Amino acid sequence: MVTLQDKLKQELAFLIILVVISIILFKVLFYKETLIIILRTILSIFWLFILPGYAIMFYWNSELIFLERLIIGAVAGIAIIGVVGYNLGLLGLSIIYSAILLPLVTVALASFIIWKKSIK
Repeated sequence: MVTLQDKLKQELAFLIILVVISIILFKVLFYKETLIIILRTILSIFWLFILPGYAIMFYWNSELIFLERLIIGAVAGIAIIGVVGYNLGLLGLSIIYSAILLPLVTVALASFIIWKKSIK
């Protein structure tokens, strides 16, 4: 039986491979840009949208395969971070703090919910 930690380690390796493939693809597509700009772009996309959405969708790890959770999670991450970030901006929270705090809080909250589910 595969434990939750083993599955998470395996899928973390898939996410790292996806980041590397994205960096290579962006470097080929945007060959005039420096590697630093491409790294910053890819890592910020993964930090802001992919990782929080993946963390939210990991709740359904037994029902959905990795690719389904990744795609649905990316869309959910874009929606959640966008809507919450917009509303926090209306309340006065700067976009600088929002870009750091929102993904961190989303991943932490999703991890807590998954942990509570696993101990039941």
